Amino acid sequence: MNEPASTISTIYTGWHTYQTRLTTALTSLSSEQLALRAAPNLRSIGKIATHMIGARARWFMMEEDDEALVVFATWDRSEMTTRSATELIDGLEATWQAMQAAIAGWTPSHWQWTAPGEEPDEPALITRSWVIWHLIEHDLHHGGEIALILGLHGLAAPDL
Repeated sequence: MNEPASTISTIYTGWHTYQTRLTTALTSLSSEQLALRAAPNLRSIGKIATHMIGARARWFMMEEDDEALVVFATWDRSEMTTRSATELIDGLEATWQAMQAAIAGWTPSHWQWTAPGEEPDEPALITRSWVIWHLIEHDLHHGGEIALILGLHGLAAPDL
């Protein structure tokens, strides 16, 4: 990856700003507000946030041997308990820190890591760059859902 350092820095700074705005929006939500949905058949705010946490953990566990992420990898499974706003923020922060620490430690040879894609919507060969982009787009998509749900219910929505 021969991207100029300023481009990479801008992308990570923007992602971090997004992370901060998302966690700030969740900070004051009650358990009733975390249960809000856009429609009865769609995920609640809390379920969306746990899905974001679980996806981050699973994608980085796939390529990193990070025991700190193991606890978060199943947070979005149907049998898991409902999480409080504090737990969701802790999960978002912990996965954020683990991802950023891993990325900061990658050498040029680490960037060469690949794995075969297994799902129909994945490329045939997964790279670290693809994983990062996938998680950025995943965060953007689901954070947007959270902002929409908050706005639909007359609550302050973050400027995402």
